[in-house]
This record gives sequence, structure tokens and C-alpha cells, in this order.
Amino acid sequence: MQPCWTAVWSEDLKPNLDVFCYVQSSFFQLNSTGLFSVHNNSLRSLEVDWGQLDYLVIDMPPGTGDVQLSVSQNIPIAGAVIVSTPQDVALLDAHKGAEMFRKVHVPVLGLVQNMSVFQCPKCKHETHIFGTDGVRDLAKTLGLDILGDVPLHINIRETCDSGQPVVISQPQSDAAKAYLKIAMEILRRLPVPPS
Repeated sequence: MQPCWTAVWSEDLKPNLDVFCYVQSSFFQLNSTGLFSVHNNSLRSLEVDWGQLDYLVIDMPPGTGDVQLSVSQNIPIAGAVIVSTPQDVALLDAHKGAEMFRKVHVPVLGLVQNMSVFQCPKCKHETHIFGTDGVRDLAKTLGLDILGDVPLHINIRETCDSGQPVVISQPQSDAAKAYLKIAMEILRRLPVPPS
């Protein structure tokens, strides 16, 4: 199987089995006007026949709305990871999200600080565009671990847009190592899947 990351969708709710990573998104279910019900389609995404999986990652919007509540109430969740930029307004949503998952008895595995630093590709100067350590401070407040930091880097965007994420196309890069570290931290905290 050739590693590739692609968006797949079929009308019979079966993912394309020729891809490395299976993806289902409400985006694939837009109607002709470009409108859809986030709540209904998010739950519909869970109806996909994924086959045998070790893990299923569900990327949800920030906040504590209907999508998060419906998912946490309708499927068993082994753990939640809260991802946020270090800016104050994003941290408010992250804090609410972590508290919501705790209230519905979903273990919060930790926090990821996204877009933590920008390094100029020309001069290598680092700038903390969204602030510094906001997610670290939130983790301390909530008594949670930091799983890692993801930099704001053009290679991450370019490789994702080309269908070859940085962990595949540039596995030795600092950006890839950041993602792999986070993945390992998540795996360490998850229960072992049944055989």
C-alpha cells in the first residue's frame, strides 16, 4: 500500500481502502448550495463502515456545542486531546472544552500548543505570533500535561496541501518530529486496544 493521505467518501459509507489514512468529513457531504447541518453530518460521519481500526481520530470544532456533546454521548471515547493556539481567545474555548469533556466523563489526555512559534525561513528569527506558553499555563491550571508544540511553518501547510504530510514527505524535519512526539504521547496515555 502506497502511503498517502487523501480525503475519501462514498455514498455507501465505506471508505476507499486503497489509502493509508481514512478520512471522513462533513465537508464531503455539502449539498448543491454548499450548506449542511454540522450536527447531523458530524453524527453521520460516525456511521462510516471503517472496518477494523486500532484508533479513530475525530477532529471536532472548538467549543462545547452540539457536535462535541453528541459525539461524547453517542460513542465511547478513550480520550480527548485539546489543541489550541496560545492566544487568550482560543484558550477560553480550550478551557471550556476540557471542562466539558471532564463533565461527560471523557478523559482529557493532554493539551497541544498549535502554531506555537513562527521561524522566518530566511533569517531563522523566531516570533511567537499568538503569544507564548498560553497552553502551558492552561495545562497547569487544569492539572493536565502538555503533549507537545506544533510550530507555525509553511512546510506543514504546503505538504498537507500536496497530500503528503510533513511526517511522510519530510520525516526528519523538526515539524515531523513534533507531530510524532505528540502521537507517541497520546498513544502512551490511551488504553491498549482490544486484540
